[in-house]
Amino acid sequence: MSGVIVTGPPKAHPEDVEALAGYGVATVHEAMGRTGLLGPGLRPVQRDTRIAGTAVTVLSWPGDNLMIHAAVEQCGPGDVLVVTTTSPSTDGMFGELFATALGRRGVRGLVINAGVRDTAELRALGFPAWAAAVSAQGTVKATGGSVNVPVVIGGQVIRPGDVILADDDGVVVVPRERARHTAKASEARERKEAATRAAFLDGQLGLDRYGLREQLVRLGVTYTSYEDHLRSGERP
Repeated sequence: MSGVIVTGPPKAHPEDVEALAGYGVATVHEAMGRTGLLGPGLRPVQRDTRIAGTAVTVLSWPGDNLMIHAAVEQCGPGDVLVVTTTSPSTDGMFGELFATALGRRGVRGLVINAGVRDTAELRALGFPAWAAAVSAQGTVKATGGSVNVPVVIGGQVIRPGDVILADDDGVVVVPRERARHTAKASEARERKEAATRAAFLDGQLGLDRYGLREQLVRLGVTYTSYEDHLRSGERP
C-alpha cells in the first residue's frame, strides 16, 4: 500500500470551531438534520469531556501505526487526530507516547476507528480519546498509508480541516463549509430546547407540546380502562 501526505489543507475558521465547541454532539447532530454522527462504536476513554477541533486524518494499514507517526508532524494547535484503517482493526495503535507528542503540539484529542492502549495514562495526561476498542495488542511500522486525505468512519466522510466534536455521547463531523451555519442552527436548537425544558418543569406533557395526541389518533392508538382491557381478553 503506497500513500500520500498532504500538507497545508484548508481548515474551518477557528472562530467557527470555537462557536461549535459550546454545543454537545447530540445538539449539533440534530441541528445538521440528523447527520454527521460517526456511529455508536466510538466510545470515550474518559468521562465528562468535550472537545472541538479541526481534523487531521490518517488512513493506515490495520495493526500498523507508521502513518500516525507521520501525521504527528502535520498536527498543530486546535487539531483533532482522526485515524481509520483500510480494514477493521482492534489493535492498540495509539498510546501514552503518541499522546505526549500530540499534547506538546496543542492537539485537542484523538478519534480512532481502531484500538488504543495506556488508557490510565491517557486519562492522567488529560489527553481525550475516542476509540472503537481498547487493546494492549501492539503494532508494527511497516506499511505506507496516507495523511490528510478524506476518510470514512461510520458511513461519514471526514476531510482534513472539517470540524470534529466529541463528548460522552460520541463523535460528529461538521463539514468545514457548514461550520458557521451549523453553529447558528445549534444555538437556535438550544433556545428551543430551553423553552421546552421550562414547559416540562411547569408540568406540560410532551404529548401536548409536540402535538402527539393527534399522531396517536392517526395511528389508530386508542385508550381503554384496565377493566375493559381485561374483558376484551387481552393480557394486562
